[in-house]
Amino acid sequence: MASLLEGSAFVTGAASGIGEQTAYALAKHGISKLAIADINLPGLQAVAAKLREQWPDMEVLALQMDVRKGEQVKGGLAQVVSQFGRLDVAVNNAGVRGKPGRIHELDESDWDDVLSINLGGVQRCQREELAIMVNQEDLGMRRGRGSIINVSSMYGTVGPQFPIHFTAYTAAKHAVMGITKADASSYAGTNIRINAICPGFIETPMIGGNFASQLEGHPLHSHAQNTPLRRLGRPEEIADSIVFLASPLSSYVNGFGLVADGGFSSC
Repeated sequence: MASLLEGSAFVTGAASGIGEQTAYALAKHGISKLAIADINLPGLQAVAAKLREQWPDMEVLALQMDVRKGEQVKGGLAQVVSQFGRLDVAVNNAGVRGKPGRIHELDESDWDDVLSINLGGVQRCQREELAIMVNQEDLGMRRGRGSIINVSSMYGTVGPQFPIHFTAYTAAKHAVMGITKADASSYAGTNIRINAICPGFIETPMIGGNFASQLEGHPLHSHAQNTPLRRLGRPEEIADSIVFLASPLSSYVNGFGLVADGGFSSC
């Protein structure tokens, strides 16, 4: 059976959570050259070791990278294309929840840090990824010159419900949808597709690992339990949606935000 994916891929925020599971899903579905990046070097090295153990024929490149620093992003992606020859799939996943609070309760540094990682990190990565993709061979209607998937959030499409206050996070994730849509339109003529995934409440380190037990009595807990599917999402479920957006199965999908939140934002 032919693999769903082929070629090379790059994933940020790959040391844990959605990024880690995305790395495994890309490998499972046929990526043969995989670059993973994260600021957390020990976590990144652990994921790289698992990838090499499970897929010994796959070429793995682990890059310690702070997406707030343009020179690290530029240098890391230059290393990717130098080693792999081209970049077929890029997943811009690195992000933080940030300090909760209404806008007047946030210090400027709190705001700046969330925007620099969650939006600025996507912008810095996407700029370098596009610079690579526009100059590589077009592999036809279904594969094109490459596919980029940005990790937004259901809070990139709606606002948090009271009494949850994540103003900086929500602003950044809405802006991720903006850069996704704008660049998807700008680069469509080069046969590069750009889409976003918008996860809901997912059991990841960002929200405390065992979310349901650790946040008992917290407003976030009650909202998660009110998700129509009556459960939290798993990181591998988001990774599978990312694989779909990266693959030829979505070759006519561009500038789209795929909401994977168990129906929460539809209520």
